[in-house]
Amino acid sequence: MMPPVGTGLLDRACHTHSLPADHDACDDMTHTLWDPIARKSLFDRLAALEPTATPLWGRFSAHGMVVHLVDSARMALGTMPVRMARGAPARIVRLPGVRHLFVYVLPFPRNAPTMRELLSSPPGDWSADLATFVQLTEELARRATDMCIKWPAHPFFGPLTCRDWGVLGYRHTNHHLRQFGA
Repeated sequence: MMPPVGTGLLDRACHTHSLPADHDACDDMTHTLWDPIARKSLFDRLAALEPTATPLWGRFSAHGMVVHLVDSARMALGTMPVRMARGAPARIVRLPGVRHLFVYVLPFPRNAPTMRELLSSPPGDWSADLATFVQLTEELARRATDMCIKWPAHPFFGPLTCRDWGVLGYRHTNHHLRQFGA
């Protein structure tokens, strides 16, 4: 059983339990990039994706989606500057209870807008871009083991804990893999 959110137990350790072998791939609310089994599952699904795959919704090409995930990982690492969202929606979503609902509970909406910076990198070589995503995600997971690291603020959700970044990263990647039926 996981400690309740806000106890600091997972925020300090940055890890959750391993996923059971028969976990429900549709239930991503407690999965995290910090779990090696969850990461491998995402990587395997990504590796099975063809660059010519057609999205079930949205305008991304498969390759454009991979590059978007690469840029998102760079943002989480703090190596890709992204401007903070402004306005009432961002202020509301940054309220702790509302942010928790968006990061942990509510399904990701289809065709939701994203920050322009996360759509600006052109696709390169398919295999190289896949490898870059895996490498950056593994770097994020290594970073999660260092309790002294300060995580960057998310441009829409604002300040996030290590645990928040792990769950959000898993859910974001899973959302885009589902976009392509993977």
